[in-house]
Amino acid sequence: MTRVWKWNRPVTVREVLEDLQQERSIAYTTVMTVLDNLHQKGWVRREAEGRAYRYEAVSTRAAYAAALMNEAWSRSDNAAAALVAFFGMMSPEQREALSDAMRVVQGPDNPPSDEGGQGR
Repeated sequence: MTRVWKWNRPVTVREVLEDLQQERSIAYTTVMTVLDNLHQKGWVRREAEGRAYRYEAVSTRAAYAAALMNEAWSRSDNAAAALVAFFGMMSPEQREALSDAMRVVQGPDNPPSDEGGQGR
């Protein structure tokens, strides 16, 4: 998926293969099998182009990461404890990114609530 996201456009097996071969030796059939598996799982869509396919990511890398985090969080038997543990693992830069994301989600018309009487 990393290579498909990197190209940010529909790619062929050959293109992914040539990109990967700059770092290691890998067989065409291996890349073809992985892309076919990703298609079967619904992570990429493909469109025939001659005798080959062009593969394109169904969602962005950010959306995929968010889905993974949501899935892991939903499996917790104590969501609050899981979040506290997760936030505790974050770097200062990640916590700042989280704050920025919360501001975007809340928007100007939906400021954070003042639960618990804080700020009065």
